[in-house]
Amino acid sequence: MPTMRSTTFRVGGDLKVRRLGFGAMQLPTDPGPAREASVRVARRAVELGVTLIDTAHLYGGGANEELLAEALHPYPEDLLVTTKVGVARTGGEWRLDGRPEVLREQVDHALRRLRVERIELLQLHRIDPETPLADQVGALRDLRDAGKIGRIGLSEISVTELDEARQIVDIASVQNRYSLLDREHEPVLVACEAAGIAFLPWRPVAGAATGAPDGLTAVAAELAATPAQVALAWLLDRSPVVLPIPGTARVDHLEENVAAADLHLDAAQRERLDRLPGRA
Repeated sequence: MPTMRSTTFRVGGDLKVRRLGFGAMQLPTDPGPAREASVRVARRAVELGVTLIDTAHLYGGGANEELLAEALHPYPEDLLVTTKVGVARTGGEWRLDGRPEVLREQVDHALRRLRVERIELLQLHRIDPETPLADQVGALRDLRDAGKIGRIGLSEISVTELDEARQIVDIASVQNRYSLLDREHEPVLVACEAAGIAFLPWRPVAGAATGAPDGLTAVAAELAATPAQVALAWLLDRSPVVLPIPGTARVDHLEENVAAADLHLDAAQRERLDRLPGRA
């Protein structure tokens, strides 16, 4: 009998989304056929039942946010578009910038670009080491209290940083790099699971799409699936708080990724995958 896994999760305890989301980072935004294809991919994701789409100010300086609004606004009631702030372009280079005034400005820009009155989940893209953590998280708390954002998330953090942030404000999500073959942030996932915090792994199929190890390709062959689909199914089985956000600019890859939600691994297959050497 396959293990039944939950297909949904409530971010922050109340915001229900389907666990397999979509990362919009790879969508081209320049005018022309590539942008038109990006619009089709975003719309197809929603058609396939995706209710969590991830973007960021960093992705084209807000161009990715504008693309999603063009493709999907007015948004379906059950769609969560989450964005990230805290990286700014200075002197032609992108740098971490978590100063409260920068975070406030980027949130205002995101509201305008996404055409919403409130961002239901706003994530700090990185912690700026030159700005006190309390100032960065405190600024997001103030924006939440002002009604501009609904819930607060963090990205690329340690367990210690998560603990420090939670002393200041409720944290609804964490977005760290994590996959079947890259488990460096396993302790952070464990901490999120214990606290009921959504864990959004980015690069969720790293090492699986190309050059997958024999153990992964063998399980994929048994299931008549792709290695990337198996890697996503493993993530969905790993913990009920895991919300993978695979990204692509192609409709066929999108459809393959979404289909992974219906792929079931048996206990023996999961055990074999667990034993694969994940970088930790």
